[in-house]
Amino acid sequence: MEQNWIDIALCVAVEDAEQAAWLIGECTPYGLYIEDYSRLEEETREIAHIDLIDRDLLQKDREHAIIHIYIGENENPQECIAMLGERLKSAGIAYEYHFTAIKQEDWANNWKQYFHQLPIGEKLLICPSWEQAQNPQGRAVLYLEPGMAFGTGTHATTCLCMEVMEKYITPQTRMLDVGCGSGILALSAVLLGAQSAIGADIDEKAVKTAAENAARNGFAPPRIRFEQGDLTERISGQFNLIVANIVADVIVVLCEQITRFMSEDAFFIVSGIILESEAQVRAAFEKQALRIIERREKAGWVAFVLQKA
Repeated sequence: MEQNWIDIALCVAVEDAEQAAWLIGECTPYGLYIEDYSRLEEETREIAHIDLIDRDLLQKDREHAIIHIYIGENENPQECIAMLGERLKSAGIAYEYHFTAIKQEDWANNWKQYFHQLPIGEKLLICPSWEQAQNPQGRAVLYLEPGMAFGTGTHATTCLCMEVMEKYITPQTRMLDVGCGSGILALSAVLLGAQSAIGADIDEKAVKTAAENAARNGFAPPRIRFEQGDLTERISGQFNLIVANIVADVIVVLCEQITRFMSEDAFFIVSGIILESEAQVRAAFEKQALRIIERREKAGWVAFVLQKA
C-alpha cells in the first residue's frame, strides 16, 4: 500500500533559511527541501548558463524561503509544528506555515515540470528520461529520472563534481561514489570513459533509483553497481577516484576512513560544502594528511580535489 504524506511548509526570511533548515533538519526523519528564489537570475546563469527564465518563477517571492518537511499522513502536523516552532522561536526566527496533503504519486511526479535537459562542463548533457535529447554538440548524454533520490545535476554542488570529474577520469579509472543518490555521478563517470564505478547510499530508494538509471543508460554490473549502506560499510578494495557530494559534517567523518579506499595515486573529490564550513573541512583534510590540489567555488558552495599527502 502506498504511503501518502503531509507537506508542512514553513516560510522564513531568506537570511534565516540556512539556520532554520539546520534546526529543523536535526529533528525530522524524512528530510526537507528549501525553496529559495533570492538568487534566481544569478544561479540560473551560473548553473544552467541561460538567461530565459519561466515567467512563473520570476514572480516568486525573493524575500522569503520556504522549508518543506514531509510527515506521514497518520502523524499529527500540529504536534510537529509545535515542536519545530519552539526551536525556531528560541533562535529568534519568525515563521509562517501551512499544510498540504500529498499523494505518493503526486510527490513522485510533480517535480518533473522543473527538470529539463542541461549541459554540464564540456562533455556531458543531462536529459530527463521522458524527453529526447537535443544534442548538436555531440555530448555524452545521461538520461536520468531521479525519482525520490537526490541528484538531477541542477544543484551547484553536483555541477561542481561533474565539471571537476571531466579532468580526472581516464580509461583506467575505478570510481567510488559515496552517497550516490540518483547515481548521477557514478553514471557520469562511466559515460566519460571510466573503467568501472560503484555507488553507495544509505537510502534504499536512492540505490533502487540509481540502478534503474544505470539500466536506462545501458550500463550494468560489473561495470557499474550500487550498494545500500552507511557511507562505505559495504565497499571493499581501493579506487583511484572517489567522489562524495554530501555535507560538511559527513565529509569530516568520511575523511577519517576514506584513505584506506584510496590507491596511492587516487583523487578524492568532495563537494556539498558551504563557504561557512570550509575551515571545518580543511582541518579534517589536514588531520588525515589529505593534500588539496584544486579548489572550485560556485554559488556559495565549494568543492575540493584531494590526494594523499
